[in-house]
Amino acid sequence: MIRYIQTKLKFNKLNFHYSWVIMLVTFFTLLISSGIRSTSGLLIIPFEQYFGWNRAFISFALAINLALYGLLGPFSVALTNIYGAKRVMIISLILLFLGTYLSSWMQTPVHLTILWGIIIGIGSGLTTQVLGSVIAHRWFSKHKGLVIGIFGASGSAGQLVFLPLFAKLLENHSWKFLIYIISCAALLTCILIFIFMRDKPNNMESLKQDPPKEVSNHVETGDNPFKLVFHSLRTSIHSKEFWLLSISFFVCGASTNGLIGTHFIPACMDCGSTEVYAAGLLSVMGIFDIFGTTLSGLLSDRFDNRWLLFWYYSLRGFSLILLPFVIGSSHLGIDIFVIFYGLDWVATVPPTVRLCNDIFKENGNMVFGWIMAIHQLGSAVATIYGGTLYTLTGNYIITFISGGLFCLLASFIVLRLNSPQKKIITT
Repeated sequence: MIRYIQTKLKFNKLNFHYSWVIMLVTFFTLLISSGIRSTSGLLIIPFEQYFGWNRAFISFALAINLALYGLLGPFSVALTNIYGAKRVMIISLILLFLGTYLSSWMQTPVHLTILWGIIIGIGSGLTTQVLGSVIAHRWFSKHKGLVIGIFGASGSAGQLVFLPLFAKLLENHSWKFLIYIISCAALLTCILIFIFMRDKPNNMESLKQDPPKEVSNHVETGDNPFKLVFHSLRTSIHSKEFWLLSISFFVCGASTNGLIGTHFIPACMDCGSTEVYAAGLLSVMGIFDIFGTTLSGLLSDRFDNRWLLFWYYSLRGFSLILLPFVIGSSHLGIDIFVIFYGLDWVATVPPTVRLCNDIFKENGNMVFGWIMAIHQLGSAVATIYGGTLYTLTGNYIITFISGGLFCLLASFIVLRLNSPQKKIITT
């Protein structure tokens, strides 16, 4: 039955080439992975209440998750080059299934660290924006920036689709019931990947015989991919551009996944909001992020990406500084925050990817993998930072304002990047 379905999918005969099927499968996989990761913010208070663990410790376990999510990015590129995107994606979803399902039986903080910190961290780390960048580079040419933007929006779509539903499930059922739901979603996604995913265009007979113009002419090198991972790091660390992009993306990770992704829902609940309402705000943020990130992908094909990043970080910084003064007290103020923060939540990804590819050329994807690792290191640091400050002060005021100031600093850092036409780094 599966082979019958596969042999019927010759879309290029109908002027609909298989690249777009790959885009849809990848988007859905990233969406499910994002949806699973987004539950961490919802589960902080249920874990506090059920197990009696404090927020600082739970934040530490989730920080390990975020760190692994980023650190595996460069190696996911190498694994994809060796084993193919299909196998890597299936292994990722299996790990997400095991980590979530087994967590329904956890009893100790060690279990939380192993399951949500390590196993789910590794699983989510294999399906990151880096994987999306590789697939976009391999399957698309003309619309590469648009596809990268769509993949970037998958994280927001995960919030949009799943957070309100998950919050409602938590309100009416136990957290364990939610765990069973998301573990089933991971398992079903494996089946989807198995049926429809392809590693590269020459895996499709119809594309080999009549390749559509959209498919990229990307050719794999014969070099050892793991050697290339470390070679790309050794080459790039001598570049000013690498460090400027890394510092700005560190702040990006700290201000999104680290602060808002992890601590926004608990912060809203501390101010009297319900979990469903707080999750709804993140969901609305996801709606605007889909538009913002997709638009950012289009803009990255047409305008100077350094100035795009300047405006994204500036708007994010002012929004974070505003947040402590409106959360729980001003509906208009929180609405403004949600709109502006949503519009540029992942909008920084397409310009950063394009800058990496323009500056570092054939090493661009792997260099972006390392920069993404630093992005998630920022997420991990901010997750611990926010949880620790909350434990010490009982609020998030200092956390959010300092995060906003760092975003404003990042907006000026990106302007120090040289034009890609002026500085090219190759092996």
